[in-house]
Amino acid sequence: MESLCRVSDMSLIAPLFEGWPENLARSTLDGCMGEAYANPAHTAALVVNGDIAFLAGDAGCPEAEALAGYRPPSLQGRMILLSSREAEWRPVIERVWGEKARKVERHAIRKDMDHFDRETLRRFTETLPSGVRLTPLEGELYHKVRAEEWSRDFVSQFRDEADYRARGLGVLALYGDEPVAGASSYVVFRGGIEIEIDTRKDWRRRGLATACGAALMLRCFKRGLYPSWDAANRESVALAEKLGYVYDRPYTTYEID
Repeated sequence: MESLCRVSDMSLIAPLFEGWPENLARSTLDGCMGEAYANPAHTAALVVNGDIAFLAGDAGCPEAEALAGYRPPSLQGRMILLSSREAEWRPVIERVWGEKARKVERHAIRKDMDHFDRETLRRFTETLPSGVRLTPLEGELYHKVRAEEWSRDFVSQFRDEADYRARGLGVLALYGDEPVAGASSYVVFRGGIEIEIDTRKDWRRRGLATACGAALMLRCFKRGLYPSWDAANRESVALAEKLGYVYDRPYTTYEID
């Protein structure tokens, strides 16, 4: 990492991401979560938030390959998603990572508040299988979801329970006392959250993701927060559209194994 520096003053690289709608990058630029690295001239940068990273700036600079190939210590041994809105970075990523970089398509969702019907969302929260109830993600439930692989990302980007209680927001579907689905803040940024939704495998296709997503969105609206959504696949797009979001476009990212 000799040719790179960790960025502490985000204003030095914020212009490189001007106009980007990705709130995972914005979370880091806002100083909320994640970390950033740049070349000494701050003409190119890598922003990392959770297991997702973005490249921006001069893909022809001498440090471009070092940025594309850098993996912070927190992500050693883990798969990451690496992308850029600037097509010039794609050959750099492919050159650095070779066969370890698998090109995949993700789907951007429009970032606006114009299409949500709160009454429809409220009805979704009331359509639950027998024996299932919705509850805020708090207290002992924090430790329960952190302990399970399927639900860990509801809270994994927060330092601890106190940090999640202070900045996070989530809703769980419980069957008895056990979480079987949920929606939570994967990361936070100024004025909003990035939504993470999942359902335990044996409880899928029963409307729980819809109910939890709707409940979390309503909680966000009540607090004046925007519930941002980025879709990994067409199923996620379909759920987003059901909840009132509007599809924007596909984009290319790389799974780095």
